[in-house]
Amino acid sequence: MLDLLKEPVVSIQEFFILSGRAVRNVVRRPHYLDDIILQMDVIGFGSLPIVILTGFFTGAVMALQMSKALAQYGAVGKTAEVVTIAIVRELGPVLTALMVVGRNSSGMASELGSMKVTEQIDAMRALGTDPVQKLVTPRLVATGIVLPLLTIIADFLGLFGAFIIAYTLLQMTPAHFWNSA
Repeated sequence: MLDLLKEPVVSIQEFFILSGRAVRNVVRRPHYLDDIILQMDVIGFGSLPIVILTGFFTGAVMALQMSKALAQYGAVGKTAEVVTIAIVRELGPVLTALMVVGRNSSGMASELGSMKVTEQIDAMRALGTDPVQKLVTPRLVATGIVLPLLTIIADFLGLFGAFIIAYTLLQMTPAHFWNSA
């Protein structure tokens, strides 16, 4: 019975050890700035199209659905407020994080997995380089930098999508929408 639990517990333990080492390496030298910038490009700029699409259509659909729900109470003018609160507080950050993780995690796992299979990680250790500091920490730092920026872009495009719906279908003036948003 205990052997059945041993493997999952060891996997969780290894995950927390790796995470702790990666976070600890953020403040330790050396910092691999070139790797961080490269990962910021791969993670941030590479995720931009899916974040733009997700943000825009989330805002558009949210405005469309909220306007129908608020029309029952005669409060269609409050659509911008409701959509803004929902996107900026909840949907923008969550959907952006999900899109970025979904796009990048499998690529990172396959890249690091192939490095393990071809013994590149062992070669790094043999040359005196900490593989966690060279491979994992730059990805962690890059994600920490670009994720808030991508969230801001998704939030803005969500509000822009909501504005397009409010302007075209609800006949809301731009001044009214943006002032209430």
